[in-house]
Amino acid sequence: MVYNDFTNVLLRWFDENRRDLPWRQTHDPYAIWLSEIILQQTRIQQGWAYWERFMKRFPTVDLLAEASEDEVLRLWQGLGYYSRARNLHTAAQQIVEQGQFPNTFEGIRKLKGVGDYTAAAIGSIAFGLPEAVVDGNVYRVLARYFGIEKPINTTEGKKLFKQLAQSLLPADKPSEFNQAMMDFGAIQCTPQSPRCLLCPLAESCEALRQGNVDTLPVKERKLTIKTRHLVYIYIRCNGQTAIHRRGKGDIWQGLWEPLLIEEAEIPAFDGRLTLLQSGVKHVLTHRILMADFYLLETSKHPSLPADYIWIDEKSISDYGVPRLVELLLEKVATSSQH
Repeated sequence: MVYNDFTNVLLRWFDENRRDLPWRQTHDPYAIWLSEIILQQTRIQQGWAYWERFMKRFPTVDLLAEASEDEVLRLWQGLGYYSRARNLHTAAQQIVEQGQFPNTFEGIRKLKGVGDYTAAAIGSIAFGLPEAVVDGNVYRVLARYFGIEKPINTTEGKKLFKQLAQSLLPADKPSEFNQAMMDFGAIQCTPQSPRCLLCPLAESCEALRQGNVDTLPVKERKLTIKTRHLVYIYIRCNGQTAIHRRGKGDIWQGLWEPLLIEEAEIPAFDGRLTLLQSGVKHVLTHRILMADFYLLETSKHPSLPADYIWIDEKSISDYGVPRLVELLLEKVATSSQH
């Protein structure tokens, strides 16, 4: 079989540098599938012990399928991303219902929690299916070697890299090629400080030739920018003001702010309400904030939500506030001088 230069060099490198991993000592699809699920969001050093633990407790897919979900989750404890454990358990039951482990790419892909990459890895390693894997390691190796600047997180980019990886895959050695790509990206062509000086592909690597190894692969920034409209009311009442701490699950968690009204009408207050500034624009990574600043001067405490506290105006500097609130406080200070 004649291979292209890239594939030839890669397979020779793999012969000398392959990682000795226990799930590579078998063609049992169950053991290979288990390793791939565990390693989806986990480093090999951590996942190894969990793989051995699962193989010892559930040496067959039937035993895993028969287990309770609680037992599977207990064994998984510490690995995080617990949906993987639940999917693993469900997929084991799927396999038992089918009577055997599926041996086609489409069949493997239908298992709960299995995507294209995992299906290609299991199919090629366990059954010799000529399906190329494409993951972060593969994107990086191919983008650098061929000098591809097409973003890897676009539809066109994913299609391009999949086709390229597939075209390089030797039909008679899909398992070796896919594992070689994984290991080469993990050991040689690493995200930071790749070992370019000792790389067997250095002479023909486009990124090395052009000096842009550190900028490949390219990832397109896809941020959904939302605009939020905030109304801040600084309350001045007999030398005191009201603030509350922002909660979890939103911007500025744990910081303090004056009365905030969002997506609602400004209620009627006793006292004098003055607009200090409108349309204050504040840009964050994922959103644009448009704020209106008001000052409420009153002689009695207005009714506020329970999480607001009253403090001396002079002590507000003791509390951590967002930059936008700093701008409000500056406006309040300026207005007080007039």
